[in-house]
Amino acid sequence: MPSPVRPRSAWGLLDLATAPTDGPVAFGNDLNPWSLLDAYRQGLYPFPATTVEHRLINELSYESDVAAGRIALQTGSRDPYGVAWCSPDPRPVIPVAQAHIQRSLRRQLRGVAWTATADVCFERVVAQCREGRTESWLTDELLASLTRLHECGYAHSVEIWDGDDLIGGVYGVRIGAVFSADSQFTLRSGAGKAAVAELTRRFAEAGGIAVDVQRDSDHIRLLGARPIPRAQYLELLRTPHRPSPLRTGRRPVRLLTD
Repeated sequence: MPSPVRPRSAWGLLDLATAPTDGPVAFGNDLNPWSLLDAYRQGLYPFPATTVEHRLINELSYESDVAAGRIALQTGSRDPYGVAWCSPDPRPVIPVAQAHIQRSLRRQLRGVAWTATADVCFERVVAQCREGRTESWLTDELLASLTRLHECGYAHSVEIWDGDDLIGGVYGVRIGAVFSADSQFTLRSGAGKAAVAELTRRFAEAGGIAVDVQRDSDHIRLLGARPIPRAQYLELLRTPHRPSPLRTGRRPVRLLTD
């Protein structure tokens, strides 16, 4: 793993004890790879504004909360409202020991010849996650930082294949015993869910404890996700952990139904 020189980040000083439970908990446009990694370590994930109008809406909507100290503002930012940082409370996670696959998806996966890999085409998975979205928070700057973190062994992807066709995938950032899954895509019914299930299994094999899915939904609960208090999530991030690498080799997706 490369050992780059890392600038210091102020995220370690952020106190989330009284932060909002929904919406932004902080603003600041520093998306360099190491500030981004430190943000994940503090339980944050980014939503960059993609237009001037979006930045203005952030400022007009939240400047009173910033002034009152309810939402933090990174100092020294040239455009502080350019990126909103979120840390919802409660936080939906999949405890890897309790992960499961809904019955209908199990039936589907038993009948397909799909295969799964990890870290085979990270940039392609991230690019596919923003494909076709009218307003994607996956900006070029964020993609570049995530790619750098992938090169350094912190960000990972899982890919689902039908032959040589990439049909689903998920990517995110690993923080010790927690994997923060940022986004997934699906080009065939069930392929995105299969990617999350495969990520959960591979992360369990690597000694992980939980997969953070960031935003709650009915379909993610069908894979075993459950909401936990933000304070408990932050404790998970601090769990002592000796990481093992994710297995990257290709294997049949139907093994998820065993």
